[in-house]
Amino acid sequence: MQQLKFGLAQPLKRREDARFLTGRGRYVADLIPEGALWAVFLRSDHAHGEILALDGTAARAMPGVHLVLTAGDLLARGVRLGMKGERVKGRDGQHGQGPERPVLAQGRVRFVGEALAMVVADTPETARDAAEAILYDIRDMEPVLHLESRDPAIHPEAPGNLALDYGFGDEPGTEAALARSAHRVALEVVHNRVTAAPMEPRAAFAEWDGERLHLCVNGQGVWGQRNELSRMLDLPRERVRVTNPDVGGGFGMKAMTYPEYVVLAEAARALGRPVAWVSTRTEGMLSDNAGRDLVARAELGFDADHRITAYRVNLVSNLGAYNSQFGQGIQTELFAKVLTGVYDIPVASLAARCVYTNSVPIDAYRGAGRPEAILTIERAMDHAARVLGADPVELRRKNVIRRFPHVTLEGEVIDGGDFAGLLDTVAPRAAGYAGRAAASRAKGLLRGLGVAAYIEAILGSPEEIARLVLEEDGGATLYVGTQSNGQGHESVYSRFVSESTGIPQELVRVVEGDSDRIARGGGTGGSRSVTVQGTATRATVGAMIGAFEDFLAGEWEAAEVSFAEHRFVAPGTNHRITLAEAAALARARGRPDLIDRSEKITLEGRSFPNGVHLAEVEIDPETGKLTLDRYSVVDDFGVLVAPNLVEGQVHGGVAQGFGQAVTEWLVQDGGGQVVTASFMDYAMPRATDLPMIRFAEQGVPTRTNPLGMKGCGEAGTVGALGAISNAVRDALAPLGVSKVDMPFTPSRLWTWIEEARHASS
Repeated sequence: MQQLKFGLAQPLKRREDARFLTGRGRYVADLIPEGALWAVFLRSDHAHGEILALDGTAARAMPGVHLVLTAGDLLARGVRLGMKGERVKGRDGQHGQGPERPVLAQGRVRFVGEALAMVVADTPETARDAAEAILYDIRDMEPVLHLESRDPAIHPEAPGNLALDYGFGDEPGTEAALARSAHRVALEVVHNRVTAAPMEPRAAFAEWDGERLHLCVNGQGVWGQRNELSRMLDLPRERVRVTNPDVGGGFGMKAMTYPEYVVLAEAARALGRPVAWVSTRTEGMLSDNAGRDLVARAELGFDADHRITAYRVNLVSNLGAYNSQFGQGIQTELFAKVLTGVYDIPVASLAARCVYTNSVPIDAYRGAGRPEAILTIERAMDHAARVLGADPVELRRKNVIRRFPHVTLEGEVIDGGDFAGLLDTVAPRAAGYAGRAAASRAKGLLRGLGVAAYIEAILGSPEEIARLVLEEDGGATLYVGTQSNGQGHESVYSRFVSESTGIPQELVRVVEGDSDRIARGGGTGGSRSVTVQGTATRATVGAMIGAFEDFLAGEWEAAEVSFAEHRFVAPGTNHRITLAEAAALARARGRPDLIDRSEKITLEGRSFPNGVHLAEVEIDPETGKLTLDRYSVVDDFGVLVAPNLVEGQVHGGVAQGFGQAVTEWLVQDGGGQVVTASFMDYAMPRATDLPMIRFAEQGVPTRTNPLGMKGCGEAGTVGALGAISNAVRDALAPLGVSKVDMPFTPSRLWTWIEEARHASS
């Protein structure tokens, strides 16, 4: 088989964009069948309370209403109410608490926005009117909103609202090393709660044909959703089909099963008609899984030469009202994967307490545990540099990992990298900072410079499958197990097939997101997609070409056949045909096995993208307004597939990091009401908030996959939080402000500045 050119840093034009930009994308709401009924959910306006009554009689009697479902109705129909929720082993060796999360509230409500009932009617308007006619009585209970609140218990199974007490690393060894250290530096880091707010809100419709269920949903994969519907509705998996069409953003939030999808499916089965639901923006703010929300206390030890001797993190994380699908693992196992960042730390430990509160559950959000871990250690390193009187870059350079392969504290292997080299590359980009800072001071403004070195671990299943079918028109169809949420997968995968086979790229069709048409797959999440799917596609193409070489050797009675320059050739003969011609010959010979090939791969290990971010901010002390003035990134993504797509992923990740750091904050009041439940109050970053991001790649190929790639989808967010936070801390340091917590909104910055002024006067 010829050497593939794929992955040699060639720019790539996104072929999806033409249909997206001309309104020809096909999203869930575009595909709702004609004559479908519409669902609306009645949601709790209480954060915590006992359901004393829930009566849908009046709603059921309204014209145009076809069905009203409550938890009791679902139980009567044989539906399992309890959703899947991950349970991680704690320090005692036992799994964390696993209270049931019902798809519709049963007995008690535990957060504002929890679904009490669903109404199905002819139109959304009729369904909304009927939902308002449902009578309910909820006895208020005191809401638990703070991470340290132990009473009242939200779940009887979790006394003190503790879901999980998790420990990782060598706690006694870490304490002993800290005690021996010449210097000890501690810092508390607050990670604010955010919501994903994708451009396309969650939406789904369900169909039942009397034998099989079809759920069309804007998710990040179909097999987990299919398996959950099968379990909860007591249907064999082969009688459940799940499809994902075009998806307008996911960011981890769309990767899991949600209550609405199960109830929709049962309604379609009960009525024998399609039932659709499209979330409103406020409904999404109340019911989409949120992200982050933890407080971490980090402590670093240093010897007299400023080399790190030990690192300890104690954190408390908010799970919300229930275990979400991956919730318990995020600030525990996933945080631990990059606990020590890019630094060579001899001993470290993590103690994590995961608690329940009366708020929407927390789950995966771009980076899922890695941004939190990196923000924590990078804030701690920057604080240490200030306390020790060291240059922030030099302190990092002194302590980064230099010898590879490096075995992490979790036992995984970082096979290669150049952490010191990335710092050397990014440092000169701060040239001229002193002059810019002086110019800011002359205008009465504060300027700060922040650096953050990051590493992340590619997550998700190391297994993936690809299927390639050669079509009679000379083209090919590639079936993949990942799901694009806007990243450009169709362009990447089709070019891979084109370059490796000679089939014109416009004739390569990519099929994704259909549990009937694709046997299995790992979905999209954890920056895994192109790495695992590219490897699986490479293996499939290689196996297909190898099989054709053997077939043609027999046909041509040749000792050897090879594939070079997109042609099969037999040395010493005039035989020379394309793959499409070989496929036609295989059809004529009755060999369908040659034109339909599928291969499954398992990656040898995890890859670890890494890089350095450098941010400059300017703050107006009179208003608190923050301007992100300059931003530079140097990344190691191994071998690049398409540099322009990679750069786009980094830009988007930095923008989301800026959003959390500066503008975004999902806030509840003292009664548990969400006071930032629309874009009037929840501030999304705008294009005008960001400078042009200077991006460079300095890759060290990984050996954990044959393409040498490291994922890039979440890296921008992982590095941005620390760089921006450290820049803000640097800007405020001359005023004596020592504690800064995201988000850096104008009102908070102004308040800190005024408090520092009064304290010094």
